[in-house]
Amino acid sequence: MKKFLFIVVLLSFLMSCSASKNRNSVAKNDANIKTSDTIKIANDSLEYEVIIIEPGFNSWLVSQAKPRGFYTEEYLEGRNRIYVSEWNNRVMQPQRYNPNLYEMQINYDYTTHYGYEVNYLMYNYFIFFQMNYKQQLAGFVPRP
Repeated sequence: MKKFLFIVVLLSFLMSCSASKNRNSVAKNDANIKTSDTIKIANDSLEYEVIIIEPGFNSWLVSQAKPRGFYTEEYLEGRNRIYVSEWNNRVMQPQRYNPNLYEMQINYDYTTHYGYEVNYLMYNYFIFFQMNYKQQLAGFVPRP
């Protein structure tokens, strides 16, 4: 059974909290952020699942990313190959790259046709990740 599992979980912690906030309201806010910023795509026929959990990604996708159809599927697949390859290289080198940013490998099979939506979301996550965490996964500067 072939599975494609892409889970990116990066948590952001509140650095400064006022003493008057109670823990219940903070927990509710965290739950709301995780729910609204979770994107899940599943395809039973290809047996893969993509889950992106990243605070701020969904709002960034709506407000700053290029609209669907702007890039061709071939362009997105080509960039995703480059980004996935570099991502996996960084996962394998935790002494060189922050292991909190690159937690797990991405099992992206270059011979599988995942479709436009998966490639679009992956590409935009990589752009968001690079801009948000000031990383550069390839030889070119990311742009929304």
